[in-house]
Amino acid sequence: MKKKLLLSDTSRQLMAKDIAVFEDPQKLKSVLNKLSWKILQLLSEKEMYPLQVARKLEVHEQKVYYHIRKLTKAGAIKVVREEEKKGAIAKYYKATFPAMGVELPFGYHKMSRFPEGNIDEKMQQFTGPFIKDGNFDGKIVVGSPDPHGPFKAKARDGHYAAYLTFFLGQFVKLPEDFAIKLDVDVKAEKEESNNLILMGGPGTNLITQEVNEFLPIRFNMIPSEHGFLLGGLVSEKTKKVYTADSMGVIAQISNPWNKEKTVIVLAGNKAVGTKACVLALTKFGDKTLKKFNGKKFAVIIQGFDLDGDGKVDSTEVLE
Repeated sequence: MKKKLLLSDTSRQLMAKDIAVFEDPQKLKSVLNKLSWKILQLLSEKEMYPLQVARKLEVHEQKVYYHIRKLTKAGAIKVVREEEKKGAIAKYYKATFPAMGVELPFGYHKMSRFPEGNIDEKMQQFTGPFIKDGNFDGKIVVGSPDPHGPFKAKARDGHYAAYLTFFLGQFVKLPEDFAIKLDVDVKAEKEESNNLILMGGPGTNLITQEVNEFLPIRFNMIPSEHGFLLGGLVSEKTKKVYTADSMGVIAQISNPWNKEKTVIVLAGNKAVGTKACVLALTKFGDKTLKKFNGKKFAVIIQGFDLDGDGKVDSTEVLE
């Protein structure tokens, strides 16, 4: 008997349980017998010893012993504990597997990493360029925690990538190589031609700084005698300026260095704005991507603290 997984797709979650696959048809007969099946159903609910089973089913104890021996030999049930009762040892049995079946040697097919009904179509399209044969195809770039770049800034939003990767793990297998890179390493290694997910604004992420001019909603980098100042987010379409710390942009564009690749940007005016963008994509993706159509895309996200604990827990799409 082999152990495999039985998958079941619920409305919002992919569930799995162990299934015993019988290779010997003779063992399957032990399970399909009418009385054996009743015993197996009882033992799937709770552990019992044979006399208990006999009393519950109102049959002779010897009949129960006979079928329990066959079920045990078939691997359908097992002893889980022993207890002394009236000078004898009572063996408690329990069903071994929650499902059993037979398998013929054909019919395997590849499954989509997006279980039907589990991930909506917009999210599939948005993350699709980063998934190839079930593997993550790209890099997640976070700002260095050390002072760097023209702003000599220390990134404080890189850890939000961990939450994003938990989310992406629904769709892809664990990569062989580390998928998360520091901006200074990507810049040094000239890896801009990959698919990229950029975390953090141009003040803390050098690669976001380089793609900023290509974004439909971009950060206003104002020249000054000290280099640059950040003047919030400016919409190419409406010309509105968004300066609140809790605001950010979620965008998808073609990679400026390789048009066949894709760049996604999740970046806030401050770290709290980046957090709002991550929450907007992972928890409220249906609203966030409502207007996404597979082309150049950007939305303004504002984070809110609804429960009053000082942390962003909800988001709104402003544009």
